[in-house]
Amino acid sequence: MILGSGQRFRCDFGFAEALGQLLIWVLLTIVTFGLALFVLPYYFLKAPINKTYVLDSQGNAVARLFVEVGFADILGHAIIWLVLTILTLGLAYFLYWQFVVKRLMNATVTVPL
Repeated sequence: MILGSGQRFRCDFGFAEALGQLLIWVLLTIVTFGLALFVLPYYFLKAPINKTYVLDSQGNAVARLFVEVGFADILGHAIIWLVLTILTLGLAYFLYWQFVVKRLMNATVTVPL
């Protein structure tokens, strides 16, 4: 689907969902001694994208965005960046977020409603 004239996005990701996700990831980070932080960007960024809708010029939802990324893809990418982060004493983690955004955007499709 190509966005035409007058089409825009609407994200329905709410505060309660964000807070719930934050609490889960704080617990996972503590339990895994920080290793969960390497898959966190995927799930943190994927949730709002999956709650985003394409609106037509009248404001009606015509499609929604959906990120097609599986756990195996996430884990493989995260392990590579974990090694790079260790080798660079943590500096690569800041670049990692940018590459996660790129991977998620490239894996995003529109699903007609």
